[in-house]
Amino acid sequence: MADPVEEPLEELREAARRFVNQEVRPIATRMDREDWFPRELFRKLGEYGFLAPTVPSEFGGLGLGYGAQAVLLEEIARSSPALALSVGAHSNLVVDNLYRNGNDRQRAEFLPPLARGDAIGALALTEPGAGSDAVGLSTRAERHGAGYRLNGSKQFITNGPVAQTLLVYAKTAPGQGARGISAFLLSSDTPGFTVARSLDKMGMRGSPTGELALQDCAVGADRLLGRENEGVAVMMGGLNVERAVLSAIPVGIIAECLELATGYAREREQFGKKIGQFELIQEKLANMYIALESSRGLLQHALRSVQHDTRSARASSAALTYASECSTRVALDAIQVFGGYGYMREYPVERLARDAKLLEIGAGTSEIRRLVIARELLGAGFEG
Repeated sequence: MADPVEEPLEELREAARRFVNQEVRPIATRMDREDWFPRELFRKLGEYGFLAPTVPSEFGGLGLGYGAQAVLLEEIARSSPALALSVGAHSNLVVDNLYRNGNDRQRAEFLPPLARGDAIGALALTEPGAGSDAVGLSTRAERHGAGYRLNGSKQFITNGPVAQTLLVYAKTAPGQGARGISAFLLSSDTPGFTVARSLDKMGMRGSPTGELALQDCAVGADRLLGRENEGVAVMMGGLNVERAVLSAIPVGIIAECLELATGYAREREQFGKKIGQFELIQEKLANMYIALESSRGLLQHALRSVQHDTRSARASSAALTYASECSTRVALDAIQVFGGYGYMREYPVERLARDAKLLEIGAGTSEIRRLVIARELLGAGFEG
């Protein structure tokens, strides 16, 4: 894959922006108000290769780097962070993960339908008792004949209620802690797999989130992603890439809030002049711009880092922590610029504020990400 900064991405950005303006922006409000997932839109995204930007064309992808994936998520997030979240979970957490860690047979079987959008992907890691403690999961995969039987439950799974292909983490050697975790590819039509419930969220509505149950789900040994008991390497490398790429979503939120607030400040009049002439409004807009450019800088640094080494966590953790916290603050400031109108659902800034908050929680909370950064800086012996 190419260097994320050296790629010719402006053409891709323009194509993505046209697609978003035509296909996403008109339905973003409906997605939020009805908590509606636009299934057919996934297939349209697949037609453009937008669901598999980092995998080669032989599997239906664009053969580009993580910079391309970030550009797509940023442009989608400007209109619908919820759709960007579902696309990111599909294209990065499943498609890219599968391409990097799967064998030739798994790639040939699973990647083409995922790239086309005929199948939707979900990563099933988080559990009711293991959120921030990712390796503390209790789902079990026990040897059964030539394969395994999976038992357990997963919580807060993006795309879980609509996914056909799931990457599931389970303990294959419970007594070995992190060294006893394995990753499996699971089809949603596997007997024993059920969507226990779909969850009703504050924001990111239209991106389905669910609780999943696995009861004696039989999977063959050919569904093991990587080697048995070495799933933690798949998990941690995937988390680092996820944090880097998903940092583009808060960047998209910040960019949209800045554009909306600036446009409103130019037009809205109070006390006989445009509110953009008031210094306190100017300060907010300036701070939004600073947040946008600094978040983009950290994003680019994180993309470079994971493009060359998926094991290093501090750049991606820093990018997502900073950008997500900025996006919440910027969205709230945008509401303040709009005043009473900003609090109304008629305007998109209130939706962007609700959507932004999740980004401080998912992919490891801001608190956990700071621990990751500090421990990597300190080195061995400071794991806590």
